[in-house]
Amino acid sequence: MPRYCFSLQVRPDRMDEYAERHRAVWPEMLDALADTGWRNYSLFLRSDGLLIGYVEADDLAAAQAAMDDTEVNARWQAQMAAYFTGIDGQAPIRASCSSTRCSTSTTSSTAYTQKATVMTDFAAIAAQLQGQAIELPSWAFGNSGTRFKVFGTAGTPRSVEEKIADAATVHRFTGLAPTVALHIPWDKVDDYAALRAHAADHGVALGTINSNTFQDDDYKFGALTHVDPKIRQKAIDHHFECIDVMDATGSRDLKIWLAEGSNYPGQADLRGRQDRLAESLSTIYDRLGEEQRLVLEYKFFEPAFYHTDVPDWGTSYAQVAALGERAVVCLDTGHHAPGTNIEFIVMQLLRLGKLGSFDFNSRFYADDDLIVGAADPFQLFRIMFEVIRGGGYGPANPDGHSDVAFMLDQCHNVEAKIPGQIRSVLNVQEMTARALLVDRDALESAQATGDVLGAHQVFMDAFYTDVRGPLAAWREERGLPADPMRAYAESGYQAEIEAARVGGTQMSWT
Repeated sequence: MPRYCFSLQVRPDRMDEYAERHRAVWPEMLDALADTGWRNYSLFLRSDGLLIGYVEADDLAAAQAAMDDTEVNARWQAQMAAYFTGIDGQAPIRASCSSTRCSTSTTSSTAYTQKATVMTDFAAIAAQLQGQAIELPSWAFGNSGTRFKVFGTAGTPRSVEEKIADAATVHRFTGLAPTVALHIPWDKVDDYAALRAHAADHGVALGTINSNTFQDDDYKFGALTHVDPKIRQKAIDHHFECIDVMDATGSRDLKIWLAEGSNYPGQADLRGRQDRLAESLSTIYDRLGEEQRLVLEYKFFEPAFYHTDVPDWGTSYAQVAALGERAVVCLDTGHHAPGTNIEFIVMQLLRLGKLGSFDFNSRFYADDDLIVGAADPFQLFRIMFEVIRGGGYGPANPDGHSDVAFMLDQCHNVEAKIPGQIRSVLNVQEMTARALLVDRDALESAQATGDVLGAHQVFMDAFYTDVRGPLAAWREERGLPADPMRAYAESGYQAEIEAARVGGTQMSWT
């Protein structure tokens, strides 16, 4: 797409006011720019009032003419004219865009034009969004709450089959969620082959199998780390059962999260527990099929408070590295201390070849399991950038493949469950698109020359790019709703399941 740059001079005595006006551009003005073909329109203001602008348009003359015909543009330009000098009575938008079409080799202001062009066009990254897959957790569709109360809601599934139907609904509206993770024993059934067929009938597949060694009285003082070999064997046998489930469902990953540790100094032999954990994991690993993986999750505290047996990525990495190539780490975005640089961990695990999967969620304090991106969308953007940079996002790789699995791990305590999952996968998709928009060449150039602010601006330009409109159009091109949230609300599915799912016992994680 043709790109254009321009320069103007803002009056030095009105720079602050000019900047303030552009923090809240009229929505109707933004709509008019989009409707008339102005794309990625960006302004960069220097401390002396030099303004550099950048715009993309298929036909700039046509775009200018179309804007000239809008009433909102006339009002906006009349107000903006007073901020500029040297435009000879013309409207700023007309005077400015008479400048030369910009390129990387001929510019009116090299430093500023470079910053104005560090944006990859959405069309260039659209193909890399194709094939994005985010696995949904079955338990997100059941009732959940806190340790104080589990809340019931109308329409909650009463069976694993109904959970899968709800998960398939998310995929139907978004095209982003082709698999559903199971949790054993929460999702235990008599016939897993039949469950696999049920999922296929709904257009999805069964994914990760999650074990559970935290809701049995025998595991009060540990499961895979327990001092009693009989209890350790019981926990190992549970994982053998999960592997049998994987054989029936066609699942690749066995994910293990251990709620094991101690509350008081001296309560437990820290070294002994690590040794027993290594032995137990090795036994489980040896039982896996050739195409199956062991994925070890970590969490820095809770329910144990003095020490946790797998508290961080380093411990998880040390344990899985000793097992073999098919043992990898699961990174849950809510399982870190406040202030942790999670994207650094992502980078390191990718560098070491041991990042196996993500559990996406948001947290404000601890393991809140809120909608991903709700607390800190910028963190999600930074994480996705490192995933792409490190080759963990398959659709962006030359061969289109990556072994890193993406999954949500959330509990919708107060919000509706299906819309909560729809919103979550859309948040991941949006931040993936923004991360793909980072101009890697420009970023690396700025980094290599020590241009600190230039590199930061490349990064922030991509983060602040609103991709919702292009994503909506892209979805429609693929036969999906432009706005999946609205489409679901208007579909009647929620009212249908609330009317149909009366009686029986609603499913939950308790």
